[in-house]
Amino acid sequence: MTVAPSVASGYDRADWASAFRNVGVELDGVELTASRGTIPPELGGTLYRNGPGRLERGGQWVHHPFDGDGMIAALRFAGGKAVLRNRFVRTEGWLAEEQAGRFVYRGVFGTQKPGGVAANAFDLRLKNIANTHVVRLGDQLLALWEAAEPHALDPDTLETEGISLLGGVLKKGEAFSAHPRFDPGHHGDSRMVTFGVKTGPSSTVRLMEFSCADGRLLSERRDSFKGFAFLHDFAITPNWAVFLQNAVSFNPLPFVLGQKGAAQCLASKPGEAGQFWLVPRAKAKPVLVPAPEGFVFHHLNAFEDGATGELVVDSIFYDDFPSIGPETDFREIDFDTIPAGRLQRCRIDTATAAVAVEVLEERCCEFAMVNPTRQGLDARYAWMAVAGRERGNDPLQAIEKLDLHTGQRHVWSAAPRGFVSEPVMVPRSATGGAAPAEDDGWVLVPVWNGARCASDLVILNASDLSEQAVLELPLAIPYGLHGSWAAH
Repeated sequence: MTVAPSVASGYDRADWASAFRNVGVELDGVELTASRGTIPPELGGTLYRNGPGRLERGGQWVHHPFDGDGMIAALRFAGGKAVLRNRFVRTEGWLAEEQAGRFVYRGVFGTQKPGGVAANAFDLRLKNIANTHVVRLGDQLLALWEAAEPHALDPDTLETEGISLLGGVLKKGEAFSAHPRFDPGHHGDSRMVTFGVKTGPSSTVRLMEFSCADGRLLSERRDSFKGFAFLHDFAITPNWAVFLQNAVSFNPLPFVLGQKGAAQCLASKPGEAGQFWLVPRAKAKPVLVPAPEGFVFHHLNAFEDGATGELVVDSIFYDDFPSIGPETDFREIDFDTIPAGRLQRCRIDTATAAVAVEVLEERCCEFAMVNPTRQGLDARYAWMAVAGRERGNDPLQAIEKLDLHTGQRHVWSAAPRGFVSEPVMVPRSATGGAAPAEDDGWVLVPVWNGARCASDLVILNASDLSEQAVLELPLAIPYGLHGSWAAH
């Protein structure tokens, strides 16, 4: 059952593509007022967002938006008011290219330095662009990019403090996931659970758990698995860390020879399925389970079903690895040629390795999340970005709330001229000892507004997706990747 009506496809490509631009200004504490509605006075905390903010240098565009330099936006809410601040992450590469006025590094997703193949061949340096996620850990704000170390920022001013090795936990250049999971307290205090992966003919995963309060490393383990691993995300339960090894191969030769970016050297293995790596969070051996066919970037959630004993994993599956070829302009991509994401549930019997698959949402979706207090548990509700039409692939223009128990849906749409990025669900704080309902809170949604060529922040009621407030930002922010909420 869909409670709110769906919106038919009919977007204007020029509106969608107009979001791809450089962020031209850094703002410092600009107070915002709602152009529609009212900011909920109970909403107190900071929404942090990360994403590519520099897509062109010296007249040359990146080949893929994921190669753009990281730019952090922060919206601080208190007493029914909001204040906006944004800063580029001052990485070594950003500083060098700002000074040079051109690209001096190759991009993982295909951006080349000027000078053609000869200038790019055998230059295997990776530019840490810090553009994928931003999270609080202890007193630091971390800008994340999964192929290298995090950058530490001041949580209030967003000034870059430099690369962080997390008190010696990391080595210089060590991979550190850009998609941590936050355990709300399954083992006492809240923890940030994350990983690093070293790939090759065999892949080693380092699982790490940190105290959210002070950033201390609480536990870690390393496990090696056969085969190449492309891992962006994972899921957690109280007892497991769940990884899905996609069935992909990596041929580094075109990268070495300067013909392609490293990510363009990935290819699906037709007819082959991936594999779940189920890593115990305690000291026990991992369990390997065949995965369904398809490619997964993101998981929604996972939980342990006490009634059946199964491990349940909800993930967004694509029929194939979505990619942009070397000759394709990302602003001109044909959405009909790119596989659409579907939300699927895998029920895993860890004793027999049997997997049962159920499709939870056929509509093209991405960036799904549950109430953070239900991370790793049987959550009833999910919030996600979806396409405007119910079948087929299109830009993400709507937010859907899905009841995972009944299938009931609510939909809020930004169409025809609005395009959404990842929603962040903010639960209402408990008051008077009463626990709020699972869907009691707000959903914060960055929206590209094609009508005014700038970004909006939309606040929705998490229960029914009714619009609470629209903040028209004095800033044009390209489509972002991930964000997080930090309560005061």
